[in-house]
Amino acid sequence: MKQISTDKAPAAIGPYSQAIKVGNLLFCSGQVPIIPATGEIPEGVEAQAEQALTNVKNLIESAGAKIDNVVKTTVFIKDMNDFGKINEIYAKYFTEPYPARSCVEVARLPKDVLLEVEAIVEL
Repeated sequence: MKQISTDKAPAAIGPYSQAIKVGNLLFCSGQVPIIPATGEIPEGVEAQAEQALTNVKNLIESAGAKIDNVVKTTVFIKDMNDFGKINEIYAKYFTEPYPARSCVEVARLPKDVLLEVEAIVEL
């Protein structure tokens, strides 16, 4: 087991790793839409989706992989009414065959963001 981290994604805000590599798999912790360089959170669900997915991509690349290697994502959203908007942004990051995905509405997310995305990647 090897810890993976990068300053191109938000630092862990608790006792966890940004990602863990086990064998040929990378398990990425949920990425919230924090801009790593400033600590700011963009306004609006589209901008937050873009930032969260950029953070996921940067974390994956720091492990030497590509976003095309993602096999499973989980998307946590604050409001299921934003599902379509989030899908539009999500489709800019993933191509066919798309990774498997779960998407669930949750009551609250860290720092009151609108979504969080985690990923499992084949290395």
